Amino acid sequence: MYDRLAAPPASRTDFVLESIKEAILNGKLKPGQALVETDLAAALEVSKTPVREALKTLAGSGLVLMSPYKGASVRAVDAAMAASVYDVRMLVEPEALRRAVLRKADFGEAGQALEDVGDLARRSLANRRFYRALYAGCGNPLLVEILDGLRDQAALVTVAGWGICPTWDDEAAEHRAILAAAVEGRADLAFELLRGHIRTFADRVTRELPDVVR
Repeated sequence: MYDRLAAPPASRTDFVLESIKEAILNGKLKPGQALVETDLAAALEVSKTPVREALKTLAGSGLVLMSPYKGASVRAVDAAMAASVYDVRMLVEPEALRRAVLRKADFGEAGQALEDVGDLARRSLANRRFYRALYAGCGNPLLVEILDGLRDQAALVTVAGWGICPTWDDEAAEHRAILAAAVEGRADLAFELLRGHIRTFADRVTRELPDVVR
């Protein structure tokens, strides 16, 4: 169930955290699926303690729900959650990209992410890398921190949207247009293209997701 990580984590808890996060974001652990500490510990060959700590961290980032009666489960995505996450992205992320372009940031990592295609797992992780590479050079650490805080929930929404209707081919073409504008130094165009891209995906996903997941 769990992919081998590219680099060894700093601690056993980090290893467990990244392993569970990747399994959620690549769809191997499904929305609403129960996360049983004993089962996760056995699968990852660790004790329950790092699993418990990892689940608490993932609950803080919005990927896991903790219930005193039902225990932990993968957060299920509904239209309201998707709309909230993408509303913040639409307000903040295009401006961060515009500033990165004006600062002549290096977008090489974004270009590399576009070339990393394959199964759903690789596409999901590459998608996250692409967007972060666009805003990372904006010059405002707090802005980067805010957007980093949304990355996991945004990826969860993306995976849910792709599960309803895979649209990554169309999205890839839009990504290339956004990156081209950024590399060419066309800050306002990059702003508008990214904003339109986020809005289009958000509109489609919020129409197709259930109103409320209970």
